[in-house]
Parts: sequence; structure tokens; C-alpha cells
Amino acid sequence: MGNITLTDIKKNNYSLIYNLLYEQEKLSKQEIANQLHLSLPTVTQNLVALEEAGLIEKGGQFESQVGRRAVAYTVCPQAGIGIGVEILKKQVRILAVDLKGQICGCVEHKLLYRNDDAYYKETANFVSTFIRDSGFEEGQVLGIGFAVQGLTTADGQEIIFGKTLGYTGLKITALSGHLKYPCMFLHDAKCAAATELWNRRDLTDAIYLSIGKHLGGAVIIGGQTVMGKQNHGGAVEHMTLIPGGRPCYCGKSGCMETYCSVNALIHEEETLEEFFTGLRDGEAEKKRRFDEYLDHLSTAVNNLHMVMDCDVILGGHMAPYLTRADMDVLHEKVWERSAFPDEEDFIFLSETARDSVPVGASLEFVRGFLDGI
Repeated sequence: MGNITLTDIKKNNYSLIYNLLYEQEKLSKQEIANQLHLSLPTVTQNLVALEEAGLIEKGGQFESQVGRRAVAYTVCPQAGIGIGVEILKKQVRILAVDLKGQICGCVEHKLLYRNDDAYYKETANFVSTFIRDSGFEEGQVLGIGFAVQGLTTADGQEIIFGKTLGYTGLKITALSGHLKYPCMFLHDAKCAAATELWNRRDLTDAIYLSIGKHLGGAVIIGGQTVMGKQNHGGAVEHMTLIPGGRPCYCGKSGCMETYCSVNALIHEEETLEEFFTGLRDGEAEKKRRFDEYLDHLSTAVNNLHMVMDCDVILGGHMAPYLTRADMDVLHEKVWERSAFPDEEDFIFLSETARDSVPVGASLEFVRGFLDGI
């Protein structure tokens, strides 16, 4: 370990003060000094620097019984903005989040995916227009994360497996060439898991299942998503559930994707809303379909639980439709299959299922910015 320099100490104090304000919302100069055991001149110097950088601002004054009221300092959430773009077969969803992870703008465009330059240019134009119409300045935008239904390289520069929409081998330059911000591809299920981690700081080990039209998964260990040696860690959608079963888009058969995704539950022209409305109204055919679906999902969840013995979080488009009663049935089915007498609940619904994919894509840049302060 090298020697710690004066520059390192100054940088550390700058970071400590910003992070304390970030966590505690609003503090006076004296409170910062007390909590961090720093001198007032050191705190003052760093507050000036943070204010000049546009990272913090004076947020009023604290009440005082005697003497002058202390000035309150707070962070500027919109000092940096992350943009997330979810690319789907028939639409593009764009949103922005600030440094606190709060959504500060969202728009959706109907656009049928095509693997050609005209599509990428149109998508990039939608993003540029969204940034301009939201009133964000160029210096505010930290970067743009494009969430895709596929596996990407670790640096997000290329899609290495994208059979759902046929964009395997696509490079980020197809989009970044039309934009003036840092861009990267991100696996949609990993984005959803990142949103869950952001909102649940207590989450350490879990398997995240994103149940959308297609299935996706992420393995969380020690509060981090684990990508594995070849960057397809957590791709549980292609675990074989039923050998020789339904054909999967990956070219194999019997994958979890073909039994546990939304597409496996609803008919082609049916929406989740229509399905669950009929189910709650007692339609026998929909109840039969849902029971069969839960049978397959419980087998999959039990297999995953056997491997990691941790919580399983269900997110994606399906999550908002599932009730407490549905979860009880799912737990019962899993316990029937389990080899161990584990009767504590371990399957939970995501608390942030809506927009979790584009939010997670934008948080990639927010996190990077905060880590660099």
C-alpha cells in the first residue's frame, strides 16, 4: 500500500462531506464538522468547493433560539442526470433519473424494432428530443444506458447474445454515433435487479426473476449482480425445466423461458390486464392456465432455491398483478417440491417493478458519477 498524500486526504474529505449530505439530506456546517470529526475551516473549504462544482447548495437556515441561525446545506439532485432507454419489439421507453434515483421525466414511443441504421437514428432522435424537451443541459447528462433483451459485453459496447430481437453482434456505435453522450448496452434483467438493489440497501443475496414477455434473471451476491466468467451469469431463463419441452427462441427446448415468462401464460392477442381481470372474475379456463403456470414457476423457483438458499424476488411486468393469495399458493407449491422442511417465506414481490428496467439502465451512470465524487 502506497503512502497517503495530502491530496488523497483532501479528496477523501470532499467525498466524505458530500456523501454525508447525500445520506442525511440537510446539515449545518457545525453538524458536518461534529459528525466527521473535521475542523470547521476544513469543512468550510470543502463546502465552498462542492458549491462551486454545483453539487450542493444552501437550503435555507435552521431554527435557532439564540444567535444567528445556521445555514443548511443540501445536495443538488439534478447536478447529474442518467438517461435510461428500454428497447422493446414495438416500443421505446425513455426516462431520466437524478442523483437520488428519482424519475424526472418519462416518455414512450411506438416504434417497431428494425436492425437498420434508420431505426437507430430515429431512436437516438427520440432520446435527443427528450433531453431537450426536459430542459436538461448537456453538462447535466451523465450518459445513456440502453436496456436490451440480451447479454452484453462487460463494458456494454456490444450485444453478444440477442436472439429475441435478432441483434447479436450489434455495437453501441450504432446508437452512440447519433448522440453526444457516453452510451452503453445493459441486460434488461440486470437493470431491473440494479433498481431493486438501489431501493433496498439491505439486500445482500438474492435471485431476481424479471417476468416480462420474456423471462430474465440476475444473481445478487454481496449486494452486487454477478455476471460470471462469460457474462451470462443469472441467465436462468435458459435453464432446462422440461427436457424435450416447448421450443425456445435460443434454439433449444424446454427452457424456463417457455414455461415461466408472460408469453407462456397469455395468448398472443391477450394482455396481462385482460388475463388477470378474467382470472379474478373466476373464469375457469384462465384459472386452469394460471394453476399450470404456477406449477411450472414453483418447480423453477424450487430449483433456484436449492442452489443458493436465498430470497427469490419476482419482478417485471407480472409482479404488479400478483396478490398475497397468489404468493401463498406459490409458496405452498414450492414447499411440496422442496427436500428441506423450510417453511419461512422466501419468495417476495419486487417493490419497484414498474419502470425498473429503464431506471436501472440510467442508474448505471448515476452510480458511476457518485462513486467518482
